[in-house]
Amino acid sequence: MAALKHQGGRLAVLAIVLLPGCEHKAPPPAPPPPKVSVVTVQAQAVPITTELPGRVAGYRTADVRPQVNGIILKRLFIEGGDVKAGQQLYQIDPAPYQASYDSAVAADASARALAERYKPLVEANAVSKQDYDNAVAAHLQAQAAVETARINLIYTRVLSPITGRIGRSLVTEGALVTANQATALATVQQLDPVYADVTQPTTILLRLQREASAGLLKQNEAGQAQVRLRLEDGSDYGRPGTLQFSEVTVDEGTGSVTLRALVANPERLLLPGMFVREEIQEGVRQGAVLVPQQGVSHNQKGEPNALVVAADNTVEPRTIATDRAVGDQWLVTSGLKPGDRVIVEGIQSAKPGAKVVPEEYRPPDDKTAQPRAATAQASPE
Repeated sequence: MAALKHQGGRLAVLAIVLLPGCEHKAPPPAPPPPKVSVVTVQAQAVPITTELPGRVAGYRTADVRPQVNGIILKRLFIEGGDVKAGQQLYQIDPAPYQASYDSAVAADASARALAERYKPLVEANAVSKQDYDNAVAAHLQAQAAVETARINLIYTRVLSPITGRIGRSLVTEGALVTANQATALATVQQLDPVYADVTQPTTILLRLQREASAGLLKQNEAGQAQVRLRLEDGSDYGRPGTLQFSEVTVDEGTGSVTLRALVANPERLLLPGMFVREEIQEGVRQGAVLVPQQGVSHNQKGEPNALVVAADNTVEPRTIATDRAVGDQWLVTSGLKPGDRVIVEGIQSAKPGAKVVPEEYRPPDDKTAQPRAATAQASPE
């Protein structure tokens, strides 16, 4: 019994010794502030451009249709080739029209001879003045018939109305065609120059007109607003075009207008229907603030927001206003100032009011990294 009492006392003492240790266990250390990547925005001169999607249209387009009835005897062009204005494209069977012309010539000769015989007779009062007048009128009608027959004979040679590139032929030899039929025989399009047509709201047109009047748009030597084209594969078209503010129509249903740019196309690289992007340079905005698009989100109202790291490394939400996209960045008009550090990576772990560890953002692409690094080294104004 004494031994049991002695052992129980030792356990009690041990429990008393261990109990304070359990009560004073150290709490786990607080997690360190999350790391975020930031871009320090700077005031800079930014070229302002507007990029509008559109399509190429031929400068002139002419549908070739027959002006007389007949059978197509020959096609005299290569599909997809270049043709000149006045070049013969088709030959319609001229035989019936040649016969009509010959008959009209013969009738005209007979009428002329009769009128010439009646002239001295009417002067001698051998025939009445009315008979002579009728003979002269018949001669004039015969002359008109000759001219009509001659024109119809000429129309059997179907000519190109303009210089340009001709498409595929919609008829073959042996086809019967009729005058002024609805279906064209072929289509000729002038490809140098061409139009680049873009459809935009009237607000774009009004803004560009104001900027052109103020001399803000980039202009050529003739004082016309210049545009550049980007092709569908992303390459730049080497020749500048000129913006045409005339010949625009407003769609009453949508309130949109068609803006046209006139572009030289001597190599025939631009083809009607081709998709292009039209870039209009609107000048240079001094002291502009740009922020990467990945650092901007939108709230439920659609307002753009950014998270800014303050001087004490706490996260501060900002509501900003943006004007337009410049490459992969937003042009900010309010809400940010030069020197602000905008979070572009690690946004999910950055909570407003919380501490963070900011690191300057370094894009993986070397082409993008170079201007970003230069911007980061520039001192804020």
